[in-house]
Amino acid sequence: MSDNFDVPRLEDLLEALGGDLAGKHILVRTDFNVPLRDGVISDDLRIRAALPTLEWLQERGAIVVAASHLGRPKGEPNPAYSMDLVRSRLAELAPGVDLLENLRFNPGETTNDPSFVAELAVGFDGYVNDAFGASHRAHASIVGPPQTMPSAAGRLLEKEVDILGAMRSKPKRPFVAVLGGAKVSDKIGVISALSGIVDQLIVGGAMCFTFFKAMGYPVGNSLCEDDQVEVARALLDSDAPILLPSDVTALGPDGSDVRQMGQRLPDGWTGYDIGPGSAAEFGDAVMDARMVFWNGPMGMFEDPRFAGGTRAVAQAMADTRAFTVVGGGDSAAAIAEFGLAAEVDHVSTGGGASLELLENGDLPGLVALRNAPNN
Repeated sequence: MSDNFDVPRLEDLLEALGGDLAGKHILVRTDFNVPLRDGVISDDLRIRAALPTLEWLQERGAIVVAASHLGRPKGEPNPAYSMDLVRSRLAELAPGVDLLENLRFNPGETTNDPSFVAELAVGFDGYVNDAFGASHRAHASIVGPPQTMPSAAGRLLEKEVDILGAMRSKPKRPFVAVLGGAKVSDKIGVISALSGIVDQLIVGGAMCFTFFKAMGYPVGNSLCEDDQVEVARALLDSDAPILLPSDVTALGPDGSDVRQMGQRLPDGWTGYDIGPGSAAEFGDAVMDARMVFWNGPMGMFEDPRFAGGTRAVAQAMADTRAFTVVGGGDSAAAIAEFGLAAEVDHVSTGGGASLELLENGDLPGLVALRNAPNN
């Protein structure tokens, strides 16, 4: 794939349907994969994020039906993943918008079964993809409808593509990327891609121990992907502008002794966070940047003993004058937990999708829209 962020927008769909949406049936693929806790929706952000698209269509007289997945029901109906709660909340926020049952109740969704695509398309005049968080999946509801009907990106998808696309194609410099999380294998593609784009690539979280081992340092009992050590060594030997932690916060063999250590961990010790020195260094890099992308926590922030590094990065993201983007997932959860989400410029609705877009410059969902009959 090569960079191509030019996808049809809602105005293009309107034109393709003769300039009038009154009475037209429009299928909108949304990402209503909301968190459920004790029988209630604990955060309806993903539903509210779709409102600009749904309201735009309704204001022009369209008959709107939304479709989404929820959880991982493994291709069969499961009451635990019913859309009933989502449907009720959607009815409060966007009266008149119908919602199909969980797409993943049908095994054809994840396998992109043509018969399920045909079933989805029946009765609709146009299609809108507003599910950025699912657009890196070549699923039936993402890539199927644009094969046969006029299609467009919704406002949320449009915003995500515009912002993340600009980070790849025309970043403000210095451009700093902060990547955390547990596994190098999960992010090696985006690390490699960003290393050629950013001015500084900060690597924190448990990923750093694979790099430490590549440098010949002992990592104690810390999480380390031995099969990725050579990959990490190759990156370190390249011209990639990688900044690793200079210290870590580690837990001792007895499970109670927490200490600050350098890059070498003794036997029995496990690193769970970057140390205060690294937190300050990373924060300074974020403060000096003009554009910052952050995906992945710096440590096990759910435990207050190991939240310092993630909190420091989150605070720097809030304080910097740079244009800031948080790439969904755990980092979005962290910045929300620290009460700083409103202080960053953009919190992506798709962790995996944002990483894949930055890595590849395209997504299956975007390709499908560009190949729609109206484009």
